[in-house]
Order: sequence, then structure tokens, then C-alpha cells
Amino acid sequence: MFPWRISLSGPAKGAARFFAGLLAVSLEGMFFFSCGFMDLRPIGIRVYPGEPGLLLPGPFTPLVLAFDTPMENLSTERILRVSFNGGQVEGDLNWEENKLSFVPAAPWSAGIGYTLSLLGTVYAEDGRELRLAKYIPFSARSSASQPSLSSFVPSEGASVGITPEDGAYVELNFSLPMDRKTTEDAFSLSGTGDLRFSWRENGRVLRIDTGNPLSPWELYRWTLSDGALSRAGAPLAKSASAWFTTDRDRIFPRVSRTCPMIQKDGTWLDTGGALEDGLGSGLAVGVEFNKPMERASLLRALRFEPSLAGRTEQLSETLIVFIPDRDPEPETVYTLSVSGDTLDAGGLKMGEDYRAHFKTDIPYLRLLSFTADNLASWEGEALQSPLRLPVSAAENGLLRFTLRFSLPFDPPAQLETALRISLEAFFPHKLPPAALRSLYWISVDQLCMEWEGLEAGSGDEAHYYRLTIPGGRNGIGTGRGSYLKEDASLYLEVIK
Repeated sequence: MFPWRISLSGPAKGAARFFAGLLAVSLEGMFFFSCGFMDLRPIGIRVYPGEPGLLLPGPFTPLVLAFDTPMENLSTERILRVSFNGGQVEGDLNWEENKLSFVPAAPWSAGIGYTLSLLGTVYAEDGRELRLAKYIPFSARSSASQPSLSSFVPSEGASVGITPEDGAYVELNFSLPMDRKTTEDAFSLSGTGDLRFSWRENGRVLRIDTGNPLSPWELYRWTLSDGALSRAGAPLAKSASAWFTTDRDRIFPRVSRTCPMIQKDGTWLDTGGALEDGLGSGLAVGVEFNKPMERASLLRALRFEPSLAGRTEQLSETLIVFIPDRDPEPETVYTLSVSGDTLDAGGLKMGEDYRAHFKTDIPYLRLLSFTADNLASWEGEALQSPLRLPVSAAENGLLRFTLRFSLPFDPPAQLETALRISLEAFFPHKLPPAALRSLYWISVDQLCMEWEGLEAGSGDEAHYYRLTIPGGRNGIGTGRGSYLKEDASLYLEVIK
């Protein structure tokens, strides 16, 4: 095969050039007419900031996209994003002819790196399109205007109490006046709920107090994030954190003494004795601590074994009294316990239960003797057989006897005791009942009684009566806490 080669020179070459140009013009005209006025010119755009690292002059300086032709607003707005390392910047978009502006909702923060992202396709109203993929970093103002935390109290690792009066608060000192809301929102204190903020020094000093006392012997940590802004809108140059402990009070509460207490003129007074020496009738139990105690904790601190009903009252910061509803059981050993969870006024616990043992200084009442008209008597020991007592039919079966007790009776208790003693027919059941004729107290511990209507037995039939003195807490008592441990019964054989 041989290639074709055409060589032109002179007039032929010029003619060829003329026809080639005419062909090109004809083709271009055919293209424009076939497409119906298609505009192939590129869309012009100017961006502010137009170069990386630009420093915006003001806190609300807008970002701008300026086009040389009217644009479709929605598609253009969708490609614009402003971000920083903490997330996306919120703001308002505004159109002014062919210019789109972005104004931040919050002021630009000094020292923060931002990025303007233009990613996607925008469309002009005449149908032209422009694909954009731009990332433009910028910042706002100088970082020299950022506030910093100059100092704080308590110092790192300090020991404080549990109340503001004892140092349990945080105070922050700033280099610039601070915005109250963002600074308070940026502060947190571990283990607390209600915080109270107070400002002074024209917004340079912030004090934080807790609504309730802190827990003793705990570690607390506070944190201030860089979300705290100055009044000019600049963020804190660096977040801050520190810790302190509430262990200033190192004296734990304890029971220093327990004692019997007596009431005089409506006031409970220390008897001066020790609880271990005994608790008498009408007395209360005093418990004294080595330091001021928490009231609510004190009122539920005591318990007794065996159980002892009563109420607890606080007499002072260090002294409480337990007032029994009634006298404790006679000749009984009690154990007083003070809970180890009892708190002092600073919130410290005792840690261990306190126990004290005491015996009530209240003896049981005893019947010492029974004497009938000096003819028959019994003293102290249990009877093995009935007492034989003569009665006279001429005196309507009268029986007179005296009871002697181990303890004196108060006047109100004397009458009640006498009326509760009974004399009943025991055997045979057909015997008529005996009737109380008279009674009187010879002394505070001796009761004389006269009963009539007793019927004497005969040789063929013995007649028995039973004298009963009720015992137990519901039986007879002296009025001073003492009572018979159990019922006392004497069997009497009545003879002529």
C-alpha cells in the first residue's frame, strides 16, 4: 500500500485556508442554532474569606459568596457549611441581589479555628451550573483577647469542712470580665446538685456555694470547660480542674457518758451518778456526746434491750435524754445501744455502736408477813399448809389481820392496793362470801383489814378461804415502780 500525500503551495495553499475557515464558521453557526442560545460562559464567584488563615475583624463579620449572575437560592445555600472542632456553627443566611451572606448566631470566638466548606453543585437562573469543592480555614481576632483563670480556692488537694463557713466553696478569679451564663454553664462540681453562683469585681470573680452541706471525708473535683466566654465572646484560653477533700474535721463523735436524769420544775437535770449504777423510778436516761450532734440523727439513735418504750429529746448540742413511758421492769438488766450511724453536726459517723449495761434500781415488792389478831402469823416463807384461824360466830364471823410489805406505799397507791386485795370462799363452794368490813394503814408498809361473814368449819367438814394479792405490772404497786413479781395467795382454814 502506498500512502496518499497532497502538497499545496502558492495560490492553491491560500485557497485551502479560505475554505477551511468558511467551514469552521458554518459548523459553529450550525451548533448555536441547533442548541437554542446556549451560554457556555463559566459562573463567576468571589468568596470571603478568600484565602486560608484570614483573621476576621469582628465578632459578627459575615462570610460572603458573591456571584456575577442570579443564582438559585436553595441549591446555593445547601453547599455552605461552617464548622469547628466542637461541631457546626449555626447562623443566618441572607441574600442581597447575587450575594449570599452567612452571619453566626453567636459571636466568633477568638483563638478558635473555623472552616468554611463549599461542597456541591450550584445553579444559575439561566441554567448554568458550577461544581465547588473548597475548604477555607479562618479564625476571628487575636487569641491575646482570650480570658484565663488567674487563681482559685480552695487550692489543689486542700482540706476543708462541709459547709461554706468551713471553706466548702469554690472561688474562681479571671483575667477578664466573664459572661455569666456561659461561665456558670461551663462549671461542674462532682457529687453535688444545687449550686449557687455569686459574682463580684465586675464579673472577674465567681464564687460557687452548694445548697446543702457536703459529705464529710469525701473527694470533690470541679471542672471549668472552655465553653466559658468573656463578655466580649472570647472562650476561656484553657479548661481548668482541681480537687479538694472535706476532711478538715478529724475528731469522730462518741458517747462521753451516760447518766440517770431527774425532772425538776419541768427541766431534766443530771443526777450526777452513772447509769451503770442503776436507774430508779421516775428517772430518765441521759446520753452525752463529745461534740455537737445532728438533731435528726440523735432522735433515732437509741434502743434498749429488753425493749423500753419512750421518747428522745435533745437538751443541747451534745446532750439528749430518753424519757420512758413508764418505769422499767424491777431488778432487770437492760442494754442501752447508741447506733454507730449517729452523725455529728459535721456529718461524721460514730462508726461503731456504743453499748452500756445497767440494772434498774427498782426492787420487786414482797409480802413479808401476815398476822391475824396476834393468834396466827406467817412471815416470808412459802406456806406448806393452810393457816388455821379462829373466828367468832358472835361477831358475825369476823376476821381481822395485818399485812406487812417490804416497801412503803405512796398515799394514792395505798387506797388502790387495799381495794384490790380479795378474800374468797375456796372450799366447799357452798360457803357464803366474805365481806370487807374495814381497812386502814397502820404505817406506810402495813395494812390492817377486817372481813366478816366467814363461816367456821366443824370436825366433819373443814372450811377454807383464799386471800389473794394480785402481782405483776397490773397488780398492786407502791407508786414508785415496785410491784409484786407474781400473785401472792394465802389459804386460811377457819375454825371456831
